[in-house]
Amino acid sequence: MSEPGNTVRVAGGRPVPGEVLERLAGVLGPGRGVAVLPTDSVYGIGALAVAGNPGHGRVFAIKGRDRSQTLPLLIGSPEDLEVYGEGVPGWASRAARELWPGALTFVVRASGELPDEYKAADGTVALRVPDAPLVREVIARVGAPLAMTSANTHGAPSPASFDELEGVIVAQADVVVDGGACPVGTASTIVDATGASPRILREGSVTLDDVLAADGLA
Repeated sequence: MSEPGNTVRVAGGRPVPGEVLERLAGVLGPGRGVAVLPTDSVYGIGALAVAGNPGHGRVFAIKGRDRSQTLPLLIGSPEDLEVYGEGVPGWASRAARELWPGALTFVVRASGELPDEYKAADGTVALRVPDAPLVREVIARVGAPLAMTSANTHGAPSPASFDELEGVIVAQADVVVDGGACPVGTASTIVDATGASPRILREGSVTLDDVLAADGLA
């Protein structure tokens, strides 16, 4: 697909230009807008996870996703697991230190640092540190997590490259980054980390054995 005016291209494996980071930080931060970004797993669409952000609601509208399905949060470092999660089991903290950044999402009990609109009805939140320097640099600049989910309309396949993005998604976002193909190409593994041992909710490239081995249990 041709690149519209709201799209910027970045070269894989090279430092992200400062002007691109500034534009993204401006759209997501003061602009409270919506961005489409390449991650290590698939392309994501999201907004800054701060209270009362209109961009948060727009993500649901653009995707056609029910508001009862909360969005995962992308965070900047493994240490943030303890900031935005509460009562995180030791095994999850140890696994996060070994496997993050990466295509692995932990569902934990949400801490008081998060506004209620980013918490599931059961008080949990899904957290991930992506192996995507662009995304982590943006998070560092805006100083808050990104509420981000796969950049597809509800029921459509998750896009693993810029060319797989739906036109309706690109047209409604405030800024879109064309980073080519995502290295992993599949959605992240989701692990329930609210109990004494890991439970896989969705398996991607990271397996239960990987999680157990990172924790020294396998």
